[in-house]
Amino acid sequence: MKKMIKLLCLASLLPATLMAQPSFPNKPITLLVGSAPGGSNDIFARTIGKHMQDALGVSVVVENKPASGGVLANTLVAKAPADGYTLVVLSSTFTTGAAVRSNLQYDAVKSFAPVSMLAKGPLLITVGNNTPFKTLPELVTFAKANPGKLNFGTSGVGSINQFASEIFSDVAKIKMTHVPYKGMGPAVNDLMSGQIDMIIASAPSLLNHVNNEKIRGLAVTTVKRSEIAPKIPALGEYGYSAGAVDLWWGVLAPAGTPDNVVQKLNTTINKIIGSEDMKAFFLKQGASPVAMSPAEFSQYISNELARWKRVAAAANIQAE
Repeated sequence: MKKMIKLLCLASLLPATLMAQPSFPNKPITLLVGSAPGGSNDIFARTIGKHMQDALGVSVVVENKPASGGVLANTLVAKAPADGYTLVVLSSTFTTGAAVRSNLQYDAVKSFAPVSMLAKGPLLITVGNNTPFKTLPELVTFAKANPGKLNFGTSGVGSINQFASEIFSDVAKIKMTHVPYKGMGPAVNDLMSGQIDMIIASAPSLLNHVNNEKIRGLAVTTVKRSEIAPKIPALGEYGYSAGAVDLWWGVLAPAGTPDNVVQKLNTTINKIIGSEDMKAFFLKQGASPVAMSPAEFSQYISNELARWKRVAAAANIQAE
């Protein structure tokens, strides 16, 4: 009995961290989205969140924090408790923005624990019907003979649209004029009306207009043809594989989140996106599910950031 009392006394002196911990998760999880409702980040977050809720047995709440290209949502997660209950769903803009902004309140690599990639999708290289270009080589030939005459629209300085356009210009050895817009909607309208010549943007933004023959799709920004738009040639078919660019979406947690929590979230999300229903969902949204381990996703983000910093320096892309 004396030994039992002594053991109980010693146990009472153990640090709280060594005592039994409640299993994760045991309270609601919040998914922050740095854009307004209706965009791809928001749609993906709400769909994934619903499935996470079913799989984990706790509420998963989506909160939109649209400001500064996702910077507000990213900052809130970077500063949140590292317990796995506050996550951010984001896309390629996370790395392109970090490549040109020096005043962020977080480090794109050190401030986060990558949880899981969700999906990738190609961008489409499109031209207006008023242009004479039926193929990508025709556009390149004209652009080489007329430096700066062709103009391309984007959703803003530092956007993935601008980065993809600049890297294509570099590998094709052409020079075009950048016309930034405040959003892809106005840019697409001007492409259809003939105010600008070209846009490189996501399938959700452009594919419907291509299919309805309101604009022409010349290529997808992938090495091989994409199941998203199988009739449109890939950059790799024209020898421009170095210009390949994928849009991607993923989930991050704050840096320092316990490995077992990150791994549980990763395993849950990878199982969700691997279902046939989710594959069909992503395809409809212009993307394909991609499962990665946390370590693989972390390396992918680091490689993307390094690549876009090189492109930004070569093309002199600076934040507005």
